[in-house]
Amino acid sequence: MRFVTVPILVLAVALGVAPASRAQTSDAPETVVPAAQSAEAGGFAPLVASEITLEQFLWTNRPVLVFADTPADPQFQRQMRLLEEGWDELAERDVVVITDTDPAAESDVRTELRPRGFSLVWVDKDGEVRQRKPLPWSVRELVHAIDKTPLRRQEMLDERSGR
Repeated sequence: MRFVTVPILVLAVALGVAPASRAQTSDAPETVVPAAQSAEAGGFAPLVASEITLEQFLWTNRPVLVFADTPADPQFQRQMRLLEEGWDELAERDVVVITDTDPAAESDVRTELRPRGFSLVWVDKDGEVRQRKPLPWSVRELVHAIDKTPLRRQEMLDERSGR
């Protein structure tokens, strides 16, 4: 697999619909992502847990991890549909969706978070686990929870004041 270095904003565009008000700046932090996901701007494109570490999203993105024992798990499929349908709202909040449907692969993320069966885990930009859910969660509920955090409230204040 070939990797490329791209600014975080380009990563956000590659993972979803970036808000039109955001402009790419040359001083944006950089991270390494698979070239297939950074190649074109588009919609919902989850990352695979075995190819990332949570540390690479520290202070830049809010990882939402969706675990299951198999991609055929009906709860996993439902959760992925819900996230895809509400992707615009999640992208505005710097969410990155990460999937892990192979317990045997023992990804670093799975080892760190230790899910059992289906699980949705939301990690805030500061690296703290904010929510763990054993059932699919709607984007409305997820967005509401994100918007209540101190980090997101500060981001909203900064956006309003033009910072």
